[in-house]
Amino acid sequence: QVQLVESGGGLVQPGGSLRLSCTASGSIASINAMGWYRQAPGKERELVATISSGGNRNYADSVKDRFTISRDIAKNTVSLQMNSLTPEDTAVYYCNLKNKFLRNYWGKGTLVTVSS
Repeated sequence: QVQLVESGGGLVQPGGSLRLSCTASGSIASINAMGWYRQAPGKERELVATISSGGNRNYADSVKDRFTISRDIAKNTVSLQMNSLTPEDTAVYYCNLKNKFLRNYWGKGTLVTVSS
């Protein structure tokens, strides 16, 4: 089994910043990619950012130039630095790991609330 544990969510004012982290543990086959998805109330889960084993980054248009994804390969950790947050960024953020067999694993999610 693979476990993904997220941390770093919380309440922040518009224009503020938060950093999310996710650590993977367990029986991890080679990692194809790790990333973050989010789900706002009443909406479907959507991609936020991913980073491949080769270091290629992919961002949703809505977060480009505001969010930065990074990883620590040795620690099986992926982080998401979120700047210039807006109320539209309010959602539950889920960590995702895709292994070399393209099987997906998900964390339980961490809530990010952007509000004044």
